[in-house]
Amino acid sequence: MVIGVHTPEFKHEREQANVEAAIQRLDVPYPVALDNDWATWRAYHNRFWPAMYIIDKAGNIRYLKIGEGGYERTEMVIRALLAEGG
Repeated sequence: MVIGVHTPEFKHEREQANVEAAIQRLDVPYPVALDNDWATWRAYHNRFWPAMYIIDKAGNIRYLKIGEGGYERTEMVIRALLAEGG
């Protein structure tokens, strides 16, 4: 399951309508939570934009990707976790 968490950097990014418009414009195919309080950011002690956390079914962080790029490696990690099954 893929879930996006949008933590706003700028004031206009805090507005739900603006985020919904961007999700539609960018054709984001998965649900996106709007985290105006930065709760998720703080929970993971995140310091980077963007950051991608791949979390297994037990809730363990199995991969952290900081920044853009590296999509092939991220895909490999996802496929390996899916192959673990269960």
